[in-house]
Amino acid sequence: METGIIVVFVIVAIVAVILIFAGARRPKEEEDPLAARLAEFSERGEVVSLEEIELSQPFADRVILPVARRLGDISSRFTPQHQVETTAKNLELAGNPARLDASSFLALRFVVAGAFGGLLFLVFMFSSTWSVSRELLFTLLFTVLGFFFPQLWLKSRIDSRQKEIRKAMPDALDLLTICVEAGLGFDAAIAKVNEKWENQLSMAFGRTIREIQLGKLRREALRDMSDRVGIAEMTSFVAAIIQSDQLGVGMAKVLRIQSDQMRIKRRQRAEEEARKAPLKMVFPLGLFIFPSLLIVLLTPAAFRLRDTLLQLAR
Repeated sequence: METGIIVVFVIVAIVAVILIFAGARRPKEEEDPLAARLAEFSERGEVVSLEEIELSQPFADRVILPVARRLGDISSRFTPQHQVETTAKNLELAGNPARLDASSFLALRFVVAGAFGGLLFLVFMFSSTWSVSRELLFTLLFTVLGFFFPQLWLKSRIDSRQKEIRKAMPDALDLLTICVEAGLGFDAAIAKVNEKWENQLSMAFGRTIREIQLGKLRREALRDMSDRVGIAEMTSFVAAIIQSDQLGVGMAKVLRIQSDQMRIKRRQRAEEEARKAPLKMVFPLGLFIFPSLLIVLLTPAAFRLRDTLLQLAR
């Protein structure tokens, strides 16, 4: 019985590690891998069959990713639609770094929970002297931690992406202003920003330009970009651009005003973080530095007091 349980948990742990690796692996390009392979063989002038092209793909693309998508489809059947929509929204806010859909991400949460709990259970099976109740308690705690770990990772990716976009917006708006004042159209100026930098903001601009080129209206593409970013600065910028376009106001003037406002907000955020620094330093000072100082300062006095008391006792 115990051997069967161990075998099951080993299989679950191996599958979980493989799926986590496949889900976290970010592909270098978003095009169809089969189409990319076909183009590669066409450039070489080689005549190959579709089966050979498919077998030439990496193992993760052929086996692991389809299995992950299948597990995601199964989990989505038992997940409320609101939860699926919220997860899809959070993946968009994070930039979807692993190129996962909502159902696959929800399935990944269960896989990671099983991996955390299974690995800890295996450790307890082979090298633990604790009671069974304590082992089950810690296994349950690690399983719950594994279930929420992907969500915490996604939240950290959202925060880091939004912070990077806030930091890059003033410089990007300066470049937009220069390009528009030099005679470029707004779309061409956004394309220049996309070519100039390699960050989350330039990637968001690049996606917006591609959507406009595919036929989406500019205001709709800009609103969608604002929804995908999810910060107040981008919402204000998009609203100003759309209003300027509708009212016929000069785009360069609007961009310059927006750039100045973004720079002021960035300086205000830096000042706010600087004011928070003393409060954040209280905990490490009280926990690590002050006890060390007290030990260094009071130890000689304690030894002297001990010697004095011993002399008096004699």
